[in-house]
Amino acid sequence: MTSSPKLYVYGITAVAAVSGLLFGFDTAVINGALVFLREQFRLSDAQTEVAAGSLLLGCVFGSSAAGGLTDAWGRKKVLLAAAMLFCLSSLGTALPRNLTQFVVARFAAGLAIGVSSVLAPMYIAEVSPAHIRGRLVTLNQMAIVTGILGAYFVNWCLSGLGAESWRWMFASAAVPSLVFFVALLRIPESPRWLVRRGREQQAFGILTRISGEMAARKEVLAIGSSLAKESGSFRELLTQELRRPLCIAVALAVLSQVTGINTVIYYGSILLKEHAGRTSASSAIGANAIIGLTNFLCTILATLVIDRVGRKVLLLFGSAGMGVSLAMLAMAFRISPPPANLIVILVLAYVAFFAVSLGPGTWVYLAELFPTAVRGRAMSLATLSLWLACLAVTLSFLTLVRILSTAGAFSVYGGLCFITFGFVWFWLPETKGLSLEEIQSFWTPRGRKK
Repeated sequence: MTSSPKLYVYGITAVAAVSGLLFGFDTAVINGALVFLREQFRLSDAQTEVAAGSLLLGCVFGSSAAGGLTDAWGRKKVLLAAAMLFCLSSLGTALPRNLTQFVVARFAAGLAIGVSSVLAPMYIAEVSPAHIRGRLVTLNQMAIVTGILGAYFVNWCLSGLGAESWRWMFASAAVPSLVFFVALLRIPESPRWLVRRGREQQAFGILTRISGEMAARKEVLAIGSSLAKESGSFRELLTQELRRPLCIAVALAVLSQVTGINTVIYYGSILLKEHAGRTSASSAIGANAIIGLTNFLCTILATLVIDRVGRKVLLLFGSAGMGVSLAMLAMAFRISPPPANLIVILVLAYVAFFAVSLGPGTWVYLAELFPTAVRGRAMSLATLSLWLACLAVTLSFLTLVRILSTAGAFSVYGGLCFITFGFVWFWLPETKGLSLEEIQSFWTPRGRKK
């Protein structure tokens, strides 16, 4: 690692964020693969939902276990285990001969994603200086959308290989998984976790490389003082002081998913092929690559502005834009035949508003709101809620389309976007520029009066 403090912190953040790239790739690769998997295994709508949702069920279990594992063993060791599971599950998902085998392999991949979705933003937040923490945590979301874009591009390139092309789509993630494992060996443990384990000197050395000796001394003392007041138990999360941030985190996590983004991430190719006039698999998958590129570019924009304009402003802007885009998309789907190009444009607008706001903003808030001693467990609960909401949307989307029509389904998601706008307006605090310890003090009775 470089000796420059700024480059050092960016370097270790970049390594941790590779888990986000694998997260994004593994979740989005199903989009193009489902077109072929659905035909090869002759899947019904319900079986297609199970094929897509099996990964998310693993995410639920992985995220629920992540908090206890990382509090006991540290952020780095658990990330190493997740990296190996990413590799093995990528190979395993390429081999199944029936739906059951496929579901088991995807469940294993979900375990790795669930664990890393808790640990990566937490680790980045814990090693980041306050003035650039939002930007650095957003790099994890940047990695996620890079993985999504990579998955769409790989799907498009491999779609010409025929009925078995889905196997190569899944197997292609094994190489970056191994690279991630090797790179993790060179990053330090979280200094806040080290202080909690009584290893102050080691934490001081890491913080010195990040922000200088004087700032490191102050930060070690602040972390120690904060930890002295905390038990680190699940019961502490239910105390009056922490109930509010926990409720905010869980509600934001759920709303970020029930507003429907994963209907596009997981079912985009099917949606465009079967409901929007894109008759060929290659055409639908190609259109999804454009959606992935939009997601990628708008997340870059979020990374550049989140520490300048603040988290709350971005979330208000984005949730309102998502609601308007989905309302217009619902109207477009009521036209017969559906205007394919207009539908793609409206989907692009919806994804753009999400990528610049709820996408990165949710993960930044989840990583910031809780004190060190309970951060692992708190983020685990919030991320578990996120994955449960994501699973519910994934397992119900095709059924909802069948019952309400495509226009009706997107009308529901649009209404939830406007509910999200109200929640952000009335409940979310602005955390821009505050240290993690300053945010923690916000939840005390004295802090709430400020």
